[in-house]
Amino acid sequence: MLPRFPPLLTGLLALLLLLAAGTTAAAPPPLRLGVLAVLGAEATIQEWFPVLRQLQTALPGYQVSLTHFDHEGLRRAARREELDFVITNPGHYIELEAELGASRILSLDAGSGRTPQSALGSAVIVPRDSSPLRRLEDLRGRRLAVVSHEAFGGYQMLWGELLEQGIDPEQELAGLHEVGLPMNRVIEALEQGKADAGVLRSCMLESRPDWMARYRVLSPREIPGFPCASSTRLYPDWPLAALRHTPPELSRAVAIALLGMTQGEHGMAWSMPADYQSVHELFRKLEIGPYAYLRTPGLKHLAERYWPWMAGMALLILAWVLYTVRVEHLVHVRTSALQDALAARDASEQRMRAAQEQAEHLSRLSVLGELSGTLAHELNQPLATITNYAGSLRRRADNQRLTEAAVREAAGEIADQAERAAGIMARIRSFSRKRVGSCAPVAPGEVVQEAITLFQGMLARAPRVEVDDRLPAGARIGADRLQLQQVLLNLLKNAWDASQELPPERQQIQVSLEEDGDNIRLGVRDLGCGLDAATCAQLFQPFFTTKPDGLGLGLSICRSIAEAHGGRLTAEIPASGPGARFVLTLPKSDAAPGPVQDITALTSDR
Repeated sequence: MLPRFPPLLTGLLALLLLLAAGTTAAAPPPLRLGVLAVLGAEATIQEWFPVLRQLQTALPGYQVSLTHFDHEGLRRAARREELDFVITNPGHYIELEAELGASRILSLDAGSGRTPQSALGSAVIVPRDSSPLRRLEDLRGRRLAVVSHEAFGGYQMLWGELLEQGIDPEQELAGLHEVGLPMNRVIEALEQGKADAGVLRSCMLESRPDWMARYRVLSPREIPGFPCASSTRLYPDWPLAALRHTPPELSRAVAIALLGMTQGEHGMAWSMPADYQSVHELFRKLEIGPYAYLRTPGLKHLAERYWPWMAGMALLILAWVLYTVRVEHLVHVRTSALQDALAARDASEQRMRAAQEQAEHLSRLSVLGELSGTLAHELNQPLATITNYAGSLRRRADNQRLTEAAVREAAGEIADQAERAAGIMARIRSFSRKRVGSCAPVAPGEVVQEAITLFQGMLARAPRVEVDDRLPAGARIGADRLQLQQVLLNLLKNAWDASQELPPERQQIQVSLEEDGDNIRLGVRDLGCGLDAATCAQLFQPFFTTKPDGLGLGLSICRSIAEAHGGRLTAEIPASGPGARFVLTLPKSDAAPGPVQDITALTSDR
């Protein structure tokens, strides 16, 4: 066993050695030594103080420091080149060798039956009287206290032993209770009932005087000459390793200095580097350290290693699924609402189209109704003529004065008057029937003449209509012929209503046709009493009328028809003279829209 010094004496000795080493004026170069603290800070300083003292004595030109670490701390300090040498267990050394290029220069020679090649084992202990466990096989289904997965003597050596016996500690034990450093915590966990068995580095248990009365070692091996109980085979002792950046001359000086230590004088000794092949074989079997690449990651291993990432990914996937479901739900709801709105809009448009067609039809019938008296008179004229010629033929036949010339003359007149009456009825029937509008290129002059003919044919005392056609030959507008006739007939009738009570010279109606850029303007002017500005502003509003018996829909329908053709209908006060002028502006055929647009609003007549 290594000699132990009281903490106060240890500190004084270190201070004295540092003072003795610092006599030179220039600061000596550092010699930094890192040690794995298996037994805690104080025990580590006591255990390795002989090494510190030997180096300070043998190498007075260096400022020697010794720092203790846990597994990860020692690896981190070595990676940062904060150390020149490390003293650690064989398993940790194998990892540093593969990862950081550490190179062993010496192996510890503990003596007392332990050789550098066979010095370390693991002892599995249980309470002596209360535990029924006797062998390593009895650990199945039990809780095992270990230092950590990285602890060579505190877990890894036993792990390899259990695998050889067909026991996978990761799967077949009730649990691995990791206590961390120092290793004394394994005994504390066992005494507190947190585990059924614990793993210690060999020879640590023997440092307790009463250990045989309190604990029992499972499956103890018979190892000739080995002074301590062990449940596993033996492995090489701790190495002293130089790091990749350590100067070779410094490594040689340290090796020479430590080889001068003896058990009798210093309590420990060092020897040439042992063969650590058995540690490599153990790690290869366990598939850890530099041989971790051999392990085929299982689900449990991946879950344990990457569980934060997997948990985060699972949360992201869950959030994405919830978001997708919500978006799909909102899309479904909004799609249904949109479909309902479109269906309601289509139904509304159908009702509006039907109402518009009905309104136009009623407007035409209203015009015909207002002209029905004069219509009967107009039809009576050709009928009376036909009757007179027929009677004349009958009388001539009775008087034997019927000649071929008289028959031909009478037949011609009868045919002309019948054709006249048929024409009047055809125009009225075409004007009054209900139909769907269609847009086609038409000659404005022809439509105006047809409207004037229809208008004058329905009046007994039709006013004179003057037409001022300034359009070039071939001018066309895109319009529904019948709807355009309806607008013109309504405007002609309004002009007649505004002037029929006036003297004959003021009963005439003036119609003009002229170009205005890409549009054609059709104007209808009367010489009546005219309109004021307030009346003009309200003429096209629904149900506004200046007639005692008017409905206020005629001009509103006419404006709607004009707008459906891409044009407009306006009322003007003439610059000179009496009366009022209504102007229908429509685009030319090459600028006109294709189908007649739906009419969605009604306005009123004058």
